[in-house]
Amino acid sequence: MSEELPSREKALKFLREAGCSRNVIRHCKAVAELAVEIAEACREKGLAVDVKLVEIGALLHDIGRAKTHTVHHAIVGAKIAKSLGLPEPVISIIKRHVGGGITPEEAEKLGWPKDVYVPVTLEEKIVSYADKLIEGARRVRIEKTIEEFSKELPPQAIQRIKKLHEEMTRLIGDCKCLP
Repeated sequence: MSEELPSREKALKFLREAGCSRNVIRHCKAVAELAVEIAEACREKGLAVDVKLVEIGALLHDIGRAKTHTVHHAIVGAKIAKSLGLPEPVISIIKRHVGGGITPEEAEKLGWPKDVYVPVTLEEKIVSYADKLIEGARRVRIEKTIEEFSKELPPQAIQRIKKLHEEMTRLIGDCKCLP
């Protein structure tokens, strides 16, 4: 898989060319740094994980923010990624990173095309989780994210974030990478 992936430099160039702000790019770099640490912790625990895919997917996860800062940035980002000819696993990371995932019912209400918007692969889960632990470019505890998201999201969405947190901490234990 890794041979089809753009380099880190090329991914950052894609973000700039798409029109992402410096703050979005800083956020993406911070998410990528944490996501790679989590992926390496998973690898140390004996799990098969494509660390390069995690890094590039995390760098590009918010490319849709070049056009919108709404929840739709996931769909917009997936379209941009497709137009750039990025591999399907990167596109899936982009469209599945929002919250703890978007259910088919929620996607329908949002007017999104029928598809899977919940992270499925380990790489998708790592990027989605790392994104929940970065506010701006700073690492934050999951409790802070849950508190903030609880102001805007329904309880079932918060439950998915908690479930993702539980799954990731089960996989990596008390990794010193976690805030």
